[in-house]
Amino acid sequence: MPLRSIATFLFLLLFAGAAPAASILVWGDSLSAGYGLKPGEAWPTLLQTRLAREGFRHQVVNASVSGETSAGGRSRLPAALAEHKPAILILELGANDGLRGLKPDLLADNLRAMITAAQQAGARVLLVGMRMPPNYGPAYTRRFADTFADVARTQKVALVPFLMDGFADRPELFQADGIHPTAQAQPLIVDTVWQGLKPLLPPAVRR
Repeated sequence: MPLRSIATFLFLLLFAGAAPAASILVWGDSLSAGYGLKPGEAWPTLLQTRLAREGFRHQVVNASVSGETSAGGRSRLPAALAEHKPAILILELGANDGLRGLKPDLLADNLRAMITAAQQAGARVLLVGMRMPPNYGPAYTRRFADTFADVARTQKVALVPFLMDGFADRPELFQADGIHPTAQAQPLIVDTVWQGLKPLLPPAVRR
């Protein structure tokens, strides 16, 4: 092989190895920010470990903010999309809207706007749903839960119906406030999110 061809081949190998990994942007509230947990215990960190174990090179960027509402997330998202250029957006917002009794229609409008912004930036979207406790009344809790499925259907995005699926009725897996899951619950959240995320991961990045 000519010397120039060898040099070109080595350059291409080096360039390919230096290519940055695609990012997954977790856009959530305290349920994703790790409220009350030690560093490294929150489910987005465990998701990074799961990705590596499954052979994916994606880098998880957890930009979640405790106390965030869908309106706040909507206002911050354009800058985050420009900075991180995610391949996938995991959208986990709405719990604080519900706890404040805000209208589900406003939540739906904010979710649709964030999904549209992410899609226009070239990202695929995984929408993560939430539910309200029964003391908010059957009409509100039903409408709130349905909002996520309705938005996912109209926007044609993947949906995880409920972040805390499988353990919401287990008080031992919640902190003293009864709202935030403990460290022991975080692997269960990863399993739930993984079911919706894995189909969005392109085969080309699998090793």
